[in-house]
Amino acid sequence: MKKSINEVEVWDQFRAGSQEAFTVLYSHFVQPLYTYCMGITSDKDLIKDCLHDLFVEIWKNHASLGPTTSVKFYLMASIKRKIVRQLETQLKNLNHHEAYKYQFMEDIPSAERQLVMVEEERISYASMYQSLNKLSKRQREAITLKYFENLDTDQISEKMNINPQSVYNLIFGALRVMKEQMTVRAYAC
Repeated sequence: MKKSINEVEVWDQFRAGSQEAFTVLYSHFVQPLYTYCMGITSDKDLIKDCLHDLFVEIWKNHASLGPTTSVKFYLMASIKRKIVRQLETQLKNLNHHEAYKYQFMEDIPSAERQLVMVEEERISYASMYQSLNKLSKRQREAITLKYFENLDTDQISEKMNINPQSVYNLIFGALRVMKEQMTVRAYAC
């Protein structure tokens, strides 16, 4: 069992330049952060890279970091931002690669294949909107604000008058329900 620490006190010592405090923070939080990140993505290498980068960055910037009342939540928010940025970058690169591939492809899909693709996309959108209707009002609101209005967690938290952790819970719960609904529909087809 992990020994309990006074995280605020250790954080303040770390900010003052204590390598020992940094080591304590790392050893105390790296595994819980890793577990938390597995809820965001299953890409273990990405998680390890982001955790490494996070701890390198906080060490480099320790003197300019502010005080906090919860080191755990500070680190969770930091690692989440880092992972999301990396996933968005990967998605942009994938989209760019796909766009490049289609732009320079010699084999343009036949008219029949294009019709099939349009129909598949229509079915996919219909399935997504049907799964949105299975969500609670609050889940639907959180999903709409996040993915259709492109608000970040803090903005959603403020707009919905709930704390950021509740926003995470609503969004991840909603995504789980939508995934289940869309999977059921995919098997039904």
